Amino acid sequence: MAEYKLGVSELDKILGDVRGGSNIMLIGPAMCKKDSLVYDIVHASLLHGENVILVTTEETGSGILKWFKQHELGINRGQLGIVDCVSTSLGIRVSDTENIKMAPSPLDLTGIGIKISEFLRQFNGSGKQKTRLIINSISTILMYSNLQTVFRFLHVFTGRIKAADAIGIYVLENGMHDDKTVATLKKLFDGVIEIKEENDEFFIKAMGLGAKPTGWIEYNVDRAESMLQTTRSLNKV
Repeated sequence: MAEYKLGVSELDKILGDVRGGSNIMLIGPAMCKKDSLVYDIVHASLLHGENVILVTTEETGSGILKWFKQHELGINRGQLGIVDCVSTSLGIRVSDTENIKMAPSPLDLTGIGIKISEFLRQFNGSGKQKTRLIINSISTILMYSNLQTVFRFLHVFTGRIKAADAIGIYVLENGMHDDKTVATLKKLFDGVIEIKEENDEFFIKAMGLGAKPTGWIEYNVDRAESMLQTTRSLNKV
């Protein structure tokens, strides 16, 4: 069985490795830097030699690559697959590339699923065993589809993650959905990572991924500078 780091240093120190086949909800309120945390997790995963499939419903694929470039964080594009659900819906005419595939919109779950499957097949043939799927965000998809449809879509891919001994992270915005919706979706996941902001400080905790919940831990919301130092150190080895 494969083992993974979450990619969040504050939690990795406490939890250690997470077993392959795990599906995790990442939940937090608006304006708590969830996107930055997702990109940090993507970068950490790539540094560990994993394949990463990132489904983006809020930022274009080119915009995500630009973020890494602006922060001087070199990435191996051959290990990164982005399913862009934004560009086409905005009327931007962009063709699929090796590491960015276009889905028509967050409404088209069939189209999104096809693009995820294409990357899974592509990475399965790469010889690299570890793969991570990140969907950012489920909340945007729920704006366009009903809960039952989204549940079925997620049920398929959480099952594929388990079968592939991979790991899945699914972002949900806290406060945007009723308790029934959140409780229903939680049935699909093995654990939950929750983030919050208090007095301009950010905190994170994990449940279901270790012997007991971690409790709230302060974490660094902008670790681009430290990631840059890590990248440069690895490049010297």
